[in-house]
Amino acid sequence: MEIQDIIDQVVEAVTLYGLDVIGAIIILVVGYILSKRIPKTMTNIMNKKGVDPTVSGFLGSMVKFTILAVTVIFVLSQFGVQTASLVAVFGAAGLAIGLALQGTLSNVAGGVMLLIFRPMKVGDYVEVGGYAGSIKSIDLFTTELATPDNIQIIIPNGTVWGSAISNYSFHATRRMDFVIGIAYEDDIDRARAIIEKVVTANEMSHKDPAPLIEVAELADSSVNFTVRVWCDNGNYFPLKFALTKAIKQTFDKEGVSIPYPQQVIHRVEEAS
Repeated sequence: MEIQDIIDQVVEAVTLYGLDVIGAIIILVVGYILSKRIPKTMTNIMNKKGVDPTVSGFLGSMVKFTILAVTVIFVLSQFGVQTASLVAVFGAAGLAIGLALQGTLSNVAGGVMLLIFRPMKVGDYVEVGGYAGSIKSIDLFTTELATPDNIQIIIPNGTVWGSAISNYSFHATRRMDFVIGIAYEDDIDRARAIIEKVVTANEMSHKDPAPLIEVAELADSSVNFTVRVWCDNGNYFPLKFALTKAIKQTFDKEGVSIPYPQQVIHRVEEAS
């Protein structure tokens, strides 16, 4: 009879809870699939409509976590858990978790602020939190950068929003500043004319604002020119490399020297 009682209890349990368990499993599977497909579909649609990838990716993450939360609520309600009591429990648990995870919540808040104020977007080259690189993604908790040598950098959004952000891609144009030194024996006006000719001859250099080439310093070993040139943002480094090479080659051709650091030593001989 004991075996029969156990069998009867198992049959009764399966009868009472079997459908609930099956229903909960179905809800979990459907919720998981929806949490994958709906955000992806939304992101694709927004990208086709021209929505910024930063916004579409962030909204996709929000929708994913929302679907997962609703799925958990439906699973619990499948077993008779009251929604009202569940909300109360979640509220109390949320307060406790919020106190324990202040850093994580600050990252979420930082992500929301980045989405609202849009100081940067995917593809921009920025310097933030002590790191510099191109933005690959901004999600609910973190911002991902790729350095020029393709190293992945992941920064919490709370740190990003709480730091100064230098966005090198924000404006369409940039000003390039560099220093060119010549020897004290060289003709300053002639050297300046050579630099100006090289700068204006390059098509990537903007004519408006006009380049600035002025003597800025009488240094220990050289007379230093400050050269300031405006260009399109994307031409910054190509122009810098091209001008540096062209100025050096032209100086060599025209006999203008770029001196090495040197010191002049005066020796005073004592009378015998």
